[in-house]
Amino acid sequence: MITTAALLAGQGFFAGMRPVHLERLSYYAHRSVFRAGQRVFDEGGRADRFWVIREGLVQIDSHLPGRPDIAIDTLGPGSVLGWSWLFPPHTWHYGALAVEPTLTIELDGPGVARLCEGDPEIGYEVTRRFLPVLVERLQATRGRLVGEYAGG
Repeated sequence: MITTAALLAGQGFFAGMRPVHLERLSYYAHRSVFRAGQRVFDEGGRADRFWVIREGLVQIDSHLPGRPDIAIDTLGPGSVLGWSWLFPPHTWHYGALAVEPTLTIELDGPGVARLCEGDPEIGYEVTRRFLPVLVERLQATRGRLVGEYAGG
């Protein structure tokens, strides 16, 4: 059976990370599965984990007052889901829904945060990998909202 550290090493998000760092991160990781139609998390809920999608699709959505929830983005294999665990107040900025059966690697946010605080080298690696994810999600949200309000 493949180890969790090896599973992490096979994900693009962790590409190039030192094996010792992957091994330490693996203590906070496990495999998880979501059924089609299952909510992964709700906007405003407690953010205490993140996922790397191995198979399947997850839709990121957002609630707009007076309007139906809108789909912001759809994430597939290799994508990272969830960054709100990184920043206080540790609540989800968006919601997420598995649109088909989805296999993930789930990582414990507080555990990874403690690891990063105790080891600045790992902290830097994790942070620099999450920054492009944040920018991508914010740009997707901006584009989707502009389209919604422009009548698209």
